[in-house]
Amino acid sequence: MQKFKKIAFWCLVGFAIIQFIPVDKVNKPVDQSKNFVNVKKTPPKVVGLLKNACYDCHSDETVYPKYAYIAPFSWSIKSHVNDGRKYLNFSVWETYNNDLKHKMLTRAIEMVDNKMMPMPAYIIYHEEANLSTNERRLLNVYFQEVLDSKKY
Repeated sequence: MQKFKKIAFWCLVGFAIIQFIPVDKVNKPVDQSKNFVNVKKTPPKVVGLLKNACYDCHSDETVYPKYAYIAPFSWSIKSHVNDGRKYLNFSVWETYNNDLKHKMLTRAIEMVDNKMMPMPAYIIYHEEANLSTNERRLLNVYFQEVLDSKKY
């Protein structure tokens, strides 16, 4: 029993110490003239879907949940956000070249269609991101319209 108490004590001490490891959760300012939904004059229904299901990881408008301030969850969440922004950041849409925009839209259609996005783990804590079949179809139709217009 004494050994268990020591292990529990040091686990708690370790947990307390890792809370002091900083994780940057400050969003960059968003230039609305470069933001996808403004540039493309996206319909309100699609804007709602994007904001609820995509923007936390794929924009500079991330809203961090309360549990994102507790290590080690904060590290994982920040890593996911950084990866999401690396592959597609709607906030800086106008800074991408046309080839990259085409690739991103094509990939977004594939990911939404195959239910790879939003990530299943994200949906567990964000019910509004659990897109129905019709919502997925709406997003993909919109992305395809943007692709077909060739005005990315």
